[in-house]
Amino acid sequence: MTDDPHRPLPDAPSTIGQPEGASSALTILLVDDNRHVAESLDVAFRLAGHALDRADGPEEALSRLATRRYDVVLLDMNYAPGRSDGEEGLTLLGRILADDPHARVVVVTAHSGIRIAVEAMRTGACDFVMKPWRNADLLAKLDRAVAAEASSTPTAANPSRAAPFHLIGDSAAMARVRDLVRRVGPTLAGVVVTGPSGSGRATVASAIHAASARAARPMIRVDLRDPASWHRIGDGAGTLLLRHPDRLDEVEQARLLDRLPDDVRIVAIADQAAAIGPALGRRVAAVEIALPPLSARGDDALLLARHFARTAAERHGRPVPRLTPAAAAAVLRSNWPDQVRGLAVAIERAVLLGEGDTIDAASLLPPPPISAPPSPAAMGAAGPSRFDLEENERAVIEAALREHRHSVTHAATALGISRGALYRRMERHGL
Repeated sequence: MTDDPHRPLPDAPSTIGQPEGASSALTILLVDDNRHVAESLDVAFRLAGHALDRADGPEEALSRLATRRYDVVLLDMNYAPGRSDGEEGLTLLGRILADDPHARVVVVTAHSGIRIAVEAMRTGACDFVMKPWRNADLLAKLDRAVAAEASSTPTAANPSRAAPFHLIGDSAAMARVRDLVRRVGPTLAGVVVTGPSGSGRATVASAIHAASARAARPMIRVDLRDPASWHRIGDGAGTLLLRHPDRLDEVEQARLLDRLPDDVRIVAIADQAAAIGPALGRRVAAVEIALPPLSARGDDALLLARHFARTAAERHGRPVPRLTPAAAAAVLRSNWPDQVRGLAVAIERAVLLGEGDTIDAASLLPPPPISAPPSPAAMGAAGPSRFDLEENERAVIEAALREHRHSVTHAATALGISRGALYRRMERHGL
């Protein structure tokens, strides 16, 4: 769907505001790339006492759904220019409902799109609205959608009350992770999440808990490396998250197994599932979900970078920046220390320290150290540790040169260094 100034807009909002019989204030996510529609609906929804967030398309929609739960999603079915088959919307609808089966989605179709509306209802949408619509009718449909969810399951036991966790990433590796979460999440099986530190293991653990029937209960976190936290093992009434059971010796693992309550769901985070003994493993590691490193997720790093840029900007009251082509290339080529967590830190720093509405490649470089470098004697014969800084610097320089068509002058300006300094770094990296 694209902006069309000649396209009819929804009718003007009623002076009465909230329609008769409406429920309490709703949080609504509109997924539509037409700003005229968004502006019109924003006025209508605010007058009705509801709050509206907007996403331009699938990527931003999934980013927003990863940070909060909406009462209802109002979903247009086409986004790319010239598209009218509804496939983009149907794909996004399936992804939303796969991550959160309790999501309430109302789809938007044209009068000629009845086939798309029928297919969306079969996929799991709770209702549809035809263009153009009357605002009063649309508000009534949204209220009915939310009321139907509230009456379907008692509130105290309804897992939809807890925010779902949408795992960002379109790679095949992350698709496998999401599939495993969907399959084992609703069960009571013990699950161990493995993978590099910083790759998102805690997020996957939270997604497993959110998919379970005990999602409305808190997840108790216990770091088994800290003896002082062991007393919390008995506090779990829903899900117990155990960090690093693989670092316990055989005696400690046996002690842990004896202390685990019978009526709790166990999710563990470990470096190596093989280090968990068979007895404890039957309880805490019936299924392993191995989270791949960021380098094995293809373009997911760029999706995550844009997600972190949006969330950091909103958190700090800054305009949401876009990544320049050089910055995007640097995100994809850099070997990020601390994996996803390291990328998030770099993006947040760029949002805080950057100027304007863009993040360039230079802003992703770590800041120079404030303290004086150690003496050669202090460094020892082995020299200073590199921590992959050299490789990251090479990737950023290459990206800046590509963006500026290999103009050293322009690339040096973008990187915030002199031409001479850039030449020296290029020589050091063999560029």
